[in-house]
Amino acid sequence: MQLNAWKMSKTISEILSRVMRAGKVSESLRKSRTEGIVAVQVSPKLSRLVRRDYLRCDPESIIHLDWSSAAGGID
Repeated sequence: MQLNAWKMSKTISEILSRVMRAGKVSESLRKSRTEGIVAVQVSPKLSRLVRRDYLRCDPESIIHLDWSSAAGGID
């Protein structure tokens, strides 16, 4: 589907919903260039995180540490 820029700007919400529904490219011709709108499915940020192992010890040993000596003498 190819539209000129004026018609595309006039009916942009209709075109966007059509692209999202059908999953197809909508092209427009502007200053002798073809531009397109494509529906892209992006995964959530948390699913793209890479698991890293920074602790070089057992996490339970950190939880049960006695931090009173590191606090600078606070009782």
